[in-house]
Amino acid sequence: MTDACIRAVVESIHSSPTQAVLYLSGGASLALGLLMSVPGASNTVLEAVVPYSRMSMIQLLAKIPAQYCSQQTADEMALLAYNRALKLSSPGSPVLGVGFTGSLATSRPKLGDHRFHLSTRTSNRHWASTVTLSKGLRSRDQEEKVSSYFLLKAIANACKVSSTFDSELTESDVNDECERFFDEDQELEQLINGQICFKVYPFSSGKSNSDRKIILSGSFNPLHDGHLKLLEVATSICGDGYPCFELSAINADKPPLSIPQIKERVMQFEKIGKTVIISNQPYFYKKAELFPGSAFVIGADTAVRLINPKYYDGSYNRMIETLSECKRTGCIFIVAGRNVDGSFKVLEDYDIPQVLKDMFVPIPAERFRMDISSTEIRKSRGM
Repeated sequence: MTDACIRAVVESIHSSPTQAVLYLSGGASLALGLLMSVPGASNTVLEAVVPYSRMSMIQLLAKIPAQYCSQQTADEMALLAYNRALKLSSPGSPVLGVGFTGSLATSRPKLGDHRFHLSTRTSNRHWASTVTLSKGLRSRDQEEKVSSYFLLKAIANACKVSSTFDSELTESDVNDECERFFDEDQELEQLINGQICFKVYPFSSGKSNSDRKIILSGSFNPLHDGHLKLLEVATSICGDGYPCFELSAINADKPPLSIPQIKERVMQFEKIGKTVIISNQPYFYKKAELFPGSAFVIGADTAVRLINPKYYDGSYNRMIETLSECKRTGCIFIVAGRNVDGSFKVLEDYDIPQVLKDMFVPIPAERFRMDISSTEIRKSRGM
């Protein structure tokens, strides 16, 4: 197998739209080196972590694994990597999480098998493989060459690019692999259960070079012209960013939305070609963790709740601390005027704490005012 052949495959990976996070432990350094040495790596690799020590692996998984080198551990690493990739990726890009752990030849004889475990996760596919190598057949460098080529081939397949090279397994090596595909309902079920942090429906045709998202969160029951106009005006004020809507499947004080309810609301955005993200976080301080650096578009009624200590167990200091954490993620709030208790209120009507003032950006009333709400629309329709 020629270096040119491997390089061509890595170039194809970097040319694909997929963005990946890699969690690789034990036996994958050659693959990581090949991925990073070919120009274009920044198009693909969002983050690569090598949890090589036991304590590093424990911190990554937030628990002590039953086995450090196992298919279950690789699967858990891949799911963590996938969720991390969702948070780091450019808006609307397909993402990939990769988990790899291996126990290869060392300077001393091993009692157990020489093996490696690999797992890849995309939005609709989980692929896993355990490869047991023939003991004593290869040196450490040769075993790592096999595991790294196998890993590159798996990444290429997950990125939907051709990988023409052979992974150099022999007939005496054992490869046990499995593959599962998820439909939309299963993805949403995973979202509601907390396995994945959000799902993007990239219905917008336009692309943005900015990593920043401009997010209008709501229940969108129903979506109306006020929502569309508000996001449009907020985007013009921000100057750059990827405008999108966000709907939480989990409510703070109500049961979770059902999958049919989520799909029904998503259809509204598909009809008009607007991107919507389905998350499982109803609170803005949690949304800030999911979407760091984002601009959240809110009404003045929401802004006043955000700074009300009542919603922080009555603690003013906890309110400051919580919103300061949001601020540290680079998030801001773009605030539109709203009717509150029968009168039109804007951001300037409220006393924002000095330490938080630069987080809140007002939308002038002359730029946006639409006295319309989803609640009123539902009432008018007898819903």
